[in-house]
Amino acid sequence: MNTLQEILIYLIRTLGSLYMLIILLRFLLQLVRADFYNPISQGISKATNPLLLPLRRVIPGVYGVDMASLVLALLLQWIAGQLIYLVAGGGLLNPLLVLPMGVIGILKMLVQIYFVGMLIYIIASWVAPFSHNPALMLLRQLIEPVMAPIRKIIPPLGPIDLSPIFLFLILNLFNQFLIPALAQSLGVRHILLGF
Repeated sequence: MNTLQEILIYLIRTLGSLYMLIILLRFLLQLVRADFYNPISQGISKATNPLLLPLRRVIPGVYGVDMASLVLALLLQWIAGQLIYLVAGGGLLNPLLVLPMGVIGILKMLVQIYFVGMLIYIIASWVAPFSHNPALMLLRQLIEPVMAPIRKIIPPLGPIDLSPIFLFLILNLFNQFLIPALAQSLGVRHILLGF
């Protein structure tokens, strides 16, 4: 592969991953019913509205789940994966790979969102535990629903909360073993979006 191909693949992967991050953040923030009037929520909405609003006319939500966002993320993963594969010298991808590749790509990005979110959440709890920063408020709204089931199983030991350790363990199992195994079995590991 020559330098121009590597640059193009880098740009496709980076820009695709950034937009997929924004789409999945919108999906997650709607799922947890985060503060819509938060300036960051507003920015995410503005960035995704041009593609999501037309899709919502065709793809309705199901039980409060924004299916249009998931479909857009699937399409983005497939288009970016196809472009990466073409630039790398491959042909067209098997159309039967569209759905499984998209699901694996979305799962990979969700794990990364929660992993980085947990790191920021833990550091912020030490540095600025009572901060009203809009980003930290949204992060709390995003992380707390995932931490709650773990806290029911493993309650805090006084001031020490062990639930982040177990969430990191679960996220690492997905990130290091499950997602790579699924991607390898489909042969799409090198064309998935994510950081």
